[in-house]
Amino acid sequence: MATILHDAHDFRFRDINVFPPAAPVKLAGLSELQPRIAAGAIHDSAERCDAPKCHPETRVVVQNDLYDWILDDERPSEHPRKIKWVTGPAGSGKTAIMGSLADRCAANGVLGATFFFASWSASFGRRRKTAFVTTIAHQLAQHRDDLQTAISAAIEKNAGVFEKNLRVQMEVLVLSPLREVVRQSDRPPLRGGIIIDGLDEREAEQYHDTSTTGRRDRPERTNAEDQLEILQVLQAASSDPSFPFRILIASRPERVFRDFFDPENNPTAFAKKLDLQEDHNADADITLFLEAEFNRLGRRYNLPPSWLPPNAVRILVDKASGQFIYAATVIRFLDADHREPPKALLEAILGMGVITTSNPLEHLDALYSHILNSSPDPPLSVRWIRNISRLRGLRDSYASNIHLLLQTDPQSNEAEHLLGKLHSLIRTPPPRAQATTQYDFYHKSLLDFLQDPDRCGKLYVEEDENGLFIWNAFVRACARAGDTQLEYREPFLRFLVRFPAYINLTRGMGHPKALSTPASADWWVLLAIERKGADSLWEVFKDVHKPNLEPFHPPSFGISYLERAWSVVATTTGGELA
Repeated sequence: MATILHDAHDFRFRDINVFPPAAPVKLAGLSELQPRIAAGAIHDSAERCDAPKCHPETRVVVQNDLYDWILDDERPSEHPRKIKWVTGPAGSGKTAIMGSLADRCAANGVLGATFFFASWSASFGRRRKTAFVTTIAHQLAQHRDDLQTAISAAIEKNAGVFEKNLRVQMEVLVLSPLREVVRQSDRPPLRGGIIIDGLDEREAEQYHDTSTTGRRDRPERTNAEDQLEILQVLQAASSDPSFPFRILIASRPERVFRDFFDPENNPTAFAKKLDLQEDHNADADITLFLEAEFNRLGRRYNLPPSWLPPNAVRILVDKASGQFIYAATVIRFLDADHREPPKALLEAILGMGVITTSNPLEHLDALYSHILNSSPDPPLSVRWIRNISRLRGLRDSYASNIHLLLQTDPQSNEAEHLLGKLHSLIRTPPPRAQATTQYDFYHKSLLDFLQDPDRCGKLYVEEDENGLFIWNAFVRACARAGDTQLEYREPFLRFLVRFPAYINLTRGMGHPKALSTPASADWWVLLAIERKGADSLWEVFKDVHKPNLEPFHPPSFGISYLERAWSVVATTTGGELA
């Protein structure tokens, strides 16, 4: 490597000044932004490490079409077509396509930002709108130092921006910094795609007065209203001349999306929608996927070339009806640990009949029913699955805590007994990770299936019966601690005290078959008072005993108050909780 002193000799330096390298500039605004993002919603997050991706050589045409649209340098116009809707029914591969496309864009330097909503996620950020704009802004700040500086300055100037609505957040955190960069920078313009997946899965934000006690009313806002708000914010951003990105929005064809992207209802010119069910025949891709996976299974189990029944691939492709989730579930079922050989399992699937109906998911439903009925106790397994899903948003709802709550005998192996044959539907953490990892579902369509009595038939669990199941599980957990002094670990206690405020127990506690509350109130009172909080057992305890506790307004909740509260409870209930 050549230098200015190459081959120099016979000289001396005088008055040398050595300057240390400049310290990196600390951007205070970005440090405020970081804690307010939904990190799990970003395409390459740790939470999405097992997210579906397109099988090699499949969905190539779809991905190419979308990638070309992102890079298309459309002539400037009064209404640029910067938003494209990708839609399709459950199981058509939307999330896999968006995930693979995001990886491709990131590898080529043309990914602006991503947000993958997920209704099953334990992270509220992925299920609700609160962190949507902040997460987009966080990713945009990684592109260039001038945009990073502009976003940080905007946050420092508008300290209350995180408490504003999404429209204001988009203006302050994204559009205003982009205008600043465009105005001052002579660097090449920004370009690329912003990919939003699963917007139909987001939940309505719940607004309530946290100072009130007792059961909170159902939030007034609906899922559709919050979804529409996000769509309108993205539409406004895309119409700004300084906004350089193309926006892809993937969702099921629910009404709010159909109405929003209908040209007759919305005058803004969107790019032509892409319907995965109508515009692209997935049969060839599903065929390729099944052939590759059957070859892999044959090698894994050392099966002869003739193990695959005649026309098996064609029959499965017909049953899939364009739904990749059907084919993927078949392969996971064959690949799970079973006593039966893969050929016998496959022949059972091929031989399943369905009653022809107008339900486009009838073959997927039949497959789900077949797998669930392989459990030793299908109705109880379904109750577990339904409540695992309900509890995913509760903090500390790790697999080990779910087991302590739902198992009739905490020392038993009931979870493995019920769910051991269902690994093709539900992702079970390994034993060593169950204290820190939640259960997970491969696809939301399973939960949709179990909540629709017309689809799941005899597997359907009425809401009252499910309420009874979860109430009795809670009472047993309390009784074990209060009556037998079973020593629970701290993570389960944290989980248990938050449980009643998270789950509406009224359906179960009023059921004729509901278990009565523990005979001894000591453990209940101690746990309620020692761990009081806005979302805890303490709120439930106050609701139950409000008439008895109203005379007390203690300055602090020390042991003296515990004794007085217990005295009142013991006097009025005879030492029992009704």
